[in-house]
Amino acid sequence: MNDLRITATLPSKEHIQTFPLFKNLPAENIYVIQNLEQCHAIEAELKTAYLLGFDTESKPTFNKGEVQTGPHLIQLATIDQAYLFQMKPEIWDFLKPILANRAQIKVGFGLKNDAHLFRKKGIELNSVVELSKCFQAFGLDNAVGLKNAMALLFQVNFPKSKSISTSNWSKKHLSPQQIAYATADAYAPVLVFEELRRLGLAPNTSGK
Repeated sequence: MNDLRITATLPSKEHIQTFPLFKNLPAENIYVIQNLEQCHAIEAELKTAYLLGFDTESKPTFNKGEVQTGPHLIQLATIDQAYLFQMKPEIWDFLKPILANRAQIKVGFGLKNDAHLFRKKGIELNSVVELSKCFQAFGLDNAVGLKNAMALLFQVNFPKSKSISTSNWSKKHLSPQQIAYATADAYAPVLVFEELRRLGLAPNTSGK
């Protein structure tokens, strides 16, 4: 990242509530992927994207000693499309080279736990950018979450629903609310990265 400094103050929660709502991708640009045939249908466009928004969702564990079996959903997004992969062994195999591809940047927020889950499954993640740590140039030394990043950069209210985030992501048929939530969590990081790059503040992604 360069030495450009921008003085900025994070808007308060109350101030963010006055902003216009974040505009998500339209439903026709969202693909829920459940089988290998669907994977192959989007393979060419997915593998040629230089930048992918990245996130995962897992069925929550509430009981002591309960083992986390996720991620159950992997979200990848470009500037105009989102792909929600409902995970099973053949889809893991399909995504493995994409996740390991050093030529494709994957950007997101709060990816530390994701990396842990992927290591447990023997999946290598390369060229991953944790965007929460990319706001030092604004005078913000602490990690910035996605909601605050969207408010700071775009003056929009990015809704985060705890009831949806802790819902069952392993079920076969996701609700429209789950699909919208999962899409936004992968799509918005693409917007953040591109805006940081426009401002000359995008992190150096070479050699990651």
